[in-house]
Amino acid sequence: MWFLDSSFDMHNGAGWWMIWGGAMMVLFWGSVVGLIAWGVARFTGQRQSDTDSALGLVRGRYASGEISRDEFEQIRQDLA
Repeated sequence: MWFLDSSFDMHNGAGWWMIWGGAMMVLFWGSVVGLIAWGVARFTGQRQSDTDSALGLVRGRYASGEISRDEFEQIRQDLA
């Protein structure tokens, strides 16, 4: 086994550690950038989706006849 060999030199295999370390650095920074991108998309898109879902509910109520056109227009203006 290479690690039990008495002639083992500490510089043998150093290239693998550089490759491994480089891959880990890319993985780490890729994760950091991905997490930041996810957070930005999550928090900036949240307000838009809340408004869209609320407007969708109001449209459904208007389509089913639960609210009048004037009520629909007022709610739509309030949400905008």
